[in-house]
Amino acid sequence: MQHAHSFEIGFQDGATVVDSLIAKDGSATHPHVQALQSATANPSSQPLPLLADAAHYLGLLYGKFPGVMEYAATHITDNAARKWLIDTCDAFTEERAFLARLSVELGPVPSTSNHSNSDATVLQLRHTLEMLAQSERRGCALGAAATLALDWATIRRLLDQAAIRIGLEPILSAMPDRNATLAVLRDLDGDDLMMRAIRFGGRQLLHQHDSLWTMLGQRARLRAGR
Repeated sequence: MQHAHSFEIGFQDGATVVDSLIAKDGSATHPHVQALQSATANPSSQPLPLLADAAHYLGLLYGKFPGVMEYAATHITDNAARKWLIDTCDAFTEERAFLARLSVELGPVPSTSNHSNSDATVLQLRHTLEMLAQSERRGCALGAAATLALDWATIRRLLDQAAIRIGLEPILSAMPDRNATLAVLRDLDGDDLMMRAIRFGGRQLLHQHDSLWTMLGQRARLRAGR
């Protein structure tokens, strides 16, 4: 609690803000993501339904154009951040294509009870993300976009593992690496109010990811009869 309190009252640059969020609440910390990683790494496991489910709903969340990156790019005035976002938008277009191909190769979504509710849930998550990326609050859209770029590294590793598991060669990701993203955030000329907005955008994005992974974990348990 002391750590959280000191974070609120002390000024931190954008890089520290977002990096801290990823370390604490990024997708890599979620039990279902960890279960997926273990399943793909274990040759004796049968992870395809789990992976097909994840790929389908990631596609529903991020497969539509325009998305978080494109919306954020229209709401950011900082020149360095805009250049980073333009490059990231181009790279994310390739990520969408890879995700779409992988979804096809992994096969149909596994039959799960309350399937329509799952679709509705993820569509609502997508709507929330789109609104977040279009926020007029200075720093919010950038916080969401930068957090997505950093958290996507975990998601991409999972997608790569899934591709390799089914004999598909992963394409090389053109997404900016962690250092490039943090450098843009570190060099921002922003005040405490902007940093709070960056933190809000990042936290909200990770909250949507957490909701997605939790839902996928629930679907897996339903199929297993637990």
